[in-house]
Amino acid sequence: MVSELPRTLKVLWGVADRPTRGPQAALSLDRIVATAIEIADRDGLAALSMARLAERLGCAPMSLYRHVANKDELLVFMQNTAPGEPPGLPPGWRAGLATWTRALRAVYFAHPWILQTSAGRPPLEPGQLSWLDRGLSAFAETPLDHRERVQMVLAALYLGRGEAQISAVLLSGTPDVTDYAGALERFVTADCFPALAQAIAGGVFRDDQPDNSFEAGLARLLDGIELLIDAKTPGGN
Repeated sequence: MVSELPRTLKVLWGVADRPTRGPQAALSLDRIVATAIEIADRDGLAALSMARLAERLGCAPMSLYRHVANKDELLVFMQNTAPGEPPGLPPGWRAGLATWTRALRAVYFAHPWILQTSAGRPPLEPGQLSWLDRGLSAFAETPLDHRERVQMVLAALYLGRGEAQISAVLLSGTPDVTDYAGALERFVTADCFPALAQAIAGGVFRDDQPDNSFEAGLARLLDGIELLIDAKTPGGN
């Protein structure tokens, strides 16, 4: 029921008015959220505080609370806005899902702080649901049932988000991952981790070529979905 929704969702879905009171007409929820995203993108989520946000906006901190109740509420608005519009998809489910997954991964790279935030529930914000809807639309002309379509889109989401999460750590310059390959070579032995030791000896983690694990994983995911679609297509293999 609408009455059970948090205020943030009521505002985002237009079933509650955005607060507009206050002497500063130039200060709006949209401007607050856009500025908060700029701070988080540039300096990280830890650098975002209501006090710093107010300073950037040139207003008193109390002015922000006329539009957002607290930082947690602000983060919900930010997560809804930051991804922007989902991409248009090319014809064909395979090209469409690949385009969607790459675009979603790009969102995480552009706004890595999103990887740190979670509302603890499935997405209900219109911005996030628009991305889910667009991903599902890739399967419109396939024989997959609706449950299977959701499962495949979620599998693509997990791939894009998981790879971005690992990349964000490896690119962060954190001391314990700066020389990840060196750390592996130092501590991993064939006695304890035989399969991993073979991969290290094969130079996988010191490969001079650009890492293509995301594209490789995406290709294998698409191959698997294709087998499922073929199996459900009349006259398919």
